[in-house]
Amino acid sequence: MIPKERVIRFIEEERSFFEPLHPSFFELTTALAFKYFEEKHVDWAVIEVGLGGRLDCTNIIIPKLSIITNISMDHVQFLGNTPAKIASEKAGIMKTGVPAVIGEAEDINVREVFINRSIKIGCPLHFAEEEYFDYIEGELKGLCQEKNQQTIRVAASILKLDKNDVEYGIKHVVETTGLMGRWQKISDTPLTICDTGHNVGAWQYLGIQLNTLIREKQNTNNKEVTLHMIVGMVSDKDIRAVLSYMPQNAQYYFTQASVKRAMPATDFAELAYKQGLNGRVYSDIRCAFNAASNAATPEDVIFIGGSTFVVADFLKLQEN
Repeated sequence: MIPKERVIRFIEEERSFFEPLHPSFFELTTALAFKYFEEKHVDWAVIEVGLGGRLDCTNIIIPKLSIITNISMDHVQFLGNTPAKIASEKAGIMKTGVPAVIGEAEDINVREVFINRSIKIGCPLHFAEEEYFDYIEGELKGLCQEKNQQTIRVAASILKLDKNDVEYGIKHVVETTGLMGRWQKISDTPLTICDTGHNVGAWQYLGIQLNTLIREKQNTNNKEVTLHMIVGMVSDKDIRAVLSYMPQNAQYYFTQASVKRAMPATDFAELAYKQGLNGRVYSDIRCAFNAASNAATPEDVIFIGGSTFVVADFLKLQEN
């Protein structure tokens, strides 16, 4: 983690340059990251785009490898209202002569976008779904990790990374990187889990996983188990679609994160009610979690998610 003092020094040293440009928070932190990585002589820097790809500020680099994990109906007001249009924006990170790995592309129109782009610019293309690796049980849990790992293994093989290092990385990723919020277990009694999944691509897996978890706990305990869902989202997501994947048979605690992009909890709850999801509105994560904790029995499950920012607020609570 970058020290707080280095962030302050970056602002002090670079302020006269960037202030007239009025950069976004993401643009500014991307510049800081690139500078810090250079100072630390990192061996490999994994750069994730902020939005889309083609016009993203991270796209100034020429990488060793480009990875497009999947296509989800996200940021449609900026990227387009069809999977193919979104894929076209994502394909903007593909570069001439630089291999590209596509994690998932079941939609034939999406697949064609990537194939056409690779032919046009001369980019070696790899579809992760067409290659096979034995699954390695790692620290990250969740159904989506099977496809994520497949993408990782293909990318690692192209980069000729040591297989033992890759296996160790998968098994110890949380321990070695401090990664948080991916099907992260907070406590056992009641079982409390948070996950930063915030779009349709994530909830296609999370919805199934939560329903399966409750069913298994009920069978094991031979008694009714209640799922307590503490959820909030930001306004620029396909919220109705995400809500359609959330478990119907659950008690909901609708809330909002402490960021400007957060959808007001009352508005979010109104959309959820129309999807048949029942619960109450809470002003912040602390109030929602306290209510869920008071209502839950030791056998129940508490889930916190819907947004990276909701999980961040919750994990901050755990620190205090």
